[in-house]
Amino acid sequence: MKTEACIRLEFPSEKQSQIIFKALLPETKKPSTSRSSAGIEKKGKLLILKVEAKDTVALRAALNAYLRWINSTISVLQILGKQQLD
Repeated sequence: MKTEACIRLEFPSEKQSQIIFKALLPETKKPSTSRSSAGIEKKGKLLILKVEAKDTVALRAALNAYLRWINSTISVLQILGKQQLD
């Protein structure tokens, strides 16, 4: 059974959403597994992540991976003092 999810994340600034977009883009080009695929787009401060998978287990795993990558990138930006990216 094919499953899909669409996650919309709004960031404080367009620059921060651009950084996250650029960080995730290579991951969407070549998925690490054949059980899922993802696409990402940016509209201003909004980041839209679309994930498709062969089953719910693969969908959950892919979503967890992308959300962890997003969280890790935000953490790095904060550590570097980049949280004020206006």
